[in-house]
Amino acid sequence: MAQHLNVQLVAVEEKVWSGEAEMVMARTTEGELGVLPGHAPLLGQLADSGQVRIKLPGGKQVVYEVAGGFLSVNERGVTVLAETATPASASQGN
Repeated sequence: MAQHLNVQLVAVEEKVWSGEAEMVMARTTEGELGVLPGHAPLLGQLADSGQVRIKLPGGKQVVYEVAGGFLSVNERGVTVLAETATPASASQGN
């Protein structure tokens, strides 16, 4: 099992962010979802507005405000396909 996730955050017209992460958190229509390495495959619909938080190795976070779209988890990693994705006011450390 990999210790990191390969993450792709894509908006309608461009790749917004890609890289390795320890965890991805997003709000779906079913509620808040956290994805760690080894997570079962799934496809979730993102809530109309919310945040995608990507926890990087070392503890820092990259945070994007997203509106609509989907989150896909498979054996290769996590792909977030958002209608819009803009950086939150500041990246946060934990």
